[in-house]
Amino acid sequence: MKESENFFEKVYTVARLIPYGRVTTYGAIAVFLGAARSARMVGWAMNKAHSLEDIPAHRVVNRKGILTGKHHFDGTNLMQQLLENEGITVCKNQIQDFEKVFWNPSKK
Repeated sequence: MKESENFFEKVYTVARLIPYGRVTTYGAIAVFLGAARSARMVGWAMNKAHSLEDIPAHRVVNRKGILTGKHHFDGTNLMQQLLENEGITVCKNQIQDFEKVFWNPSKK
């Protein structure tokens, strides 16, 4: 297994822990994994996760609550729809009340 594949699996393990109706960020996952400067690599892992059914990739956004990964979902607004189905309000591709729905894996 390549090192990046192992890192991706660690990212997926954390992503599976994100509670329903909550979101986290690429950076928060990277910090939790001890790789604080690897938020972009977490993003690459999440982009690859869309083919995996058990990874809630829609719950991972950028540090400002913007749905930067939405282009990797089928359909124009699927990421937003999945979040809204969980009770999260999204306006203009940004999560509203981000600090209220943010889940920090380092503080679980």
